[in-house]
Amino acid sequence: MEWDRFAQQMASMARDLLAQDSVATTLERITASATELVEGCDAAGILVLHDRRLETLAPSDQLVIDSDRLQDWLGEGPCFDAAHSSHGERVFRIHDLTAEQQRWPTYAPQAHNLGVGSMMGFLLYTDDEDLGTLNLYSRTPGAFTAVSETAGLLLASHAAVAFSAARTHAQMQHAITTRHTIGEAMGILMGARHLTEEQAFDVLRRYSQENNIKLRDVAGLVRERGAL
Repeated sequence: MEWDRFAQQMASMARDLLAQDSVATTLERITASATELVEGCDAAGILVLHDRRLETLAPSDQLVIDSDRLQDWLGEGPCFDAAHSSHGERVFRIHDLTAEQQRWPTYAPQAHNLGVGSMMGFLLYTDDEDLGTLNLYSRTPGAFTAVSETAGLLLASHAAVAFSAARTHAQMQHAITTRHTIGEAMGILMGARHLTEEQAFDVLRRYSQENNIKLRDVAGLVRERGAL
């Protein structure tokens, strides 16, 4: 690999990631970059764990979806293990999936039938949080080398920062929107019922608790109906 050229590509990709306007487009750019920059990579996806449930994000190919679903269903496989381990390896590289039947006796042969030859995975993490795993697939056994692993590690480090930044931005935008919606709903109640600000908020809070509805959704109802 020409490392000078790779460094320029990584720098360009890092700028591109931070320029994306949503979490979804950031993740799509990450997986697309994996297929463009990592030697041997035919497909890529990001796997995250939600309350013991696996979710596939930004898959670049149906192969990623099929493999993740298979691992989730069987409860075994390299990506499954990485997602469920809080102290596992930061990187895994599977040279030839057909040689891993002792480790993953059910997944390995079925994944081979899907067309998986070799795999690599990288934990996406920052100092503050674990974000998921970036998983790379090749249809050819032995496609990933030490050079591929180094490139993948560099990509994953940039990806983790961009993923975290995009998610934080989305959370902040959501919080701002929620606060604005609640403020509008309080204003409507204050005008309709001649309530103070504190009383209007208390009305929203009680309705939320009594009906097991999120506060922002209660505020949305007030905006739509003009009352509760």
